[in-house]
Amino acid sequence: MSVVKNWDILSPNYLPDILPHRESQTQEIANNLSPASKGRKPQNTFIFGAPGIGKTASVNYVFREFEEYSGIKTIYINCWDFNTPTGVLTEIVNRLGLLGTIVQRRGWAKDEIMQRFNEAMNKIGKAVIVCLDEVDQLVYKDQSVLYDLLRMNAKNPLGLVFISNDAHVFAKLEPRILSSLNVEEIEFKPYTIEEMKDILQERARNGLRSFENGVVMLAANHAVQKGGDVRVGIQTLMKAATVAEEEGTDKLKVEHVKQVLSSVGKAKPEILKEKINDTEKIIMQLFDENKQMKSTELYDSYRSMVKEPISDRAFRDCISHLEQLKLIHINKKTVDGNTRIISKA
Repeated sequence: MSVVKNWDILSPNYLPDILPHRESQTQEIANNLSPASKGRKPQNTFIFGAPGIGKTASVNYVFREFEEYSGIKTIYINCWDFNTPTGVLTEIVNRLGLLGTIVQRRGWAKDEIMQRFNEAMNKIGKAVIVCLDEVDQLVYKDQSVLYDLLRMNAKNPLGLVFISNDAHVFAKLEPRILSSLNVEEIEFKPYTIEEMKDILQERARNGLRSFENGVVMLAANHAVQKGGDVRVGIQTLMKAATVAEEEGTDKLKVEHVKQVLSSVGKAKPEILKEKINDTEKIIMQLFDENKQMKSTELYDSYRSMVKEPISDRAFRDCISHLEQLKLIHINKKTVDGNTRIISKA
């Protein structure tokens, strides 16, 4: 008999029916957005905290409940996937799905997309809430879409939810955008070891047929040691379950978890590495072979690896982006007048 009862429940992307230890935060989010169900303007909300502590899951949980019970249209967008003004606006219009013609991500002017957005908002007959997760990607690259959304004046209310790991991300906003922001902040604090254990216990109980007592505590402790990211704990259970399946055993054991601990690192850097651009991926590869490099050495090494290297200015922009993502560290002390020391974070 298989040790796994339901693989989906062992996935980090699974959204359970309840979110343990995030009840107060989900209630705050719901309270901020609930005026939209009565046709009033909801309170824009900024959610921040460390990676993997339930921010996105809590918003999606509230969105699911609102879609089912409150007649509100909700749209979740990860700004890693849509990180330009036209990309964000096009995705919103297409998700509203009322205009017949799908708006293409390329080839439409922003003014035309905004016109279609207004038409869709006036036609939908209900409030719309948009969540912009990883909003840093817009703040760092092109903030204009935030201004467009905040100044939107449609017949039906539009509410905005922003998510970031950085509590101070909006300090980088242009004054005209900042003056229109009007957000209520909700901080998500890291899970304690006992809270982490509760969350993983629920996943194990619903996803596995049988497991030893020490399995959940070992996975929870590993997750806390790796920064408190619940996805690390879930991934630990999933990998250990895979080992148990390969052995043909009907119980997940502590020894299975111990076998996979060294292979489960911090989840956030691995996720980011999948989404950075090609040049930034090459830079991170260079740091796999070098602990630290001078900025000039780093650029020369990069140029030797590609046929058509980007300019020095564009390369510096990539370095700044990687630093903002906390994937690299830049020593602010200069060497030889203008050369910085860069190392992997």
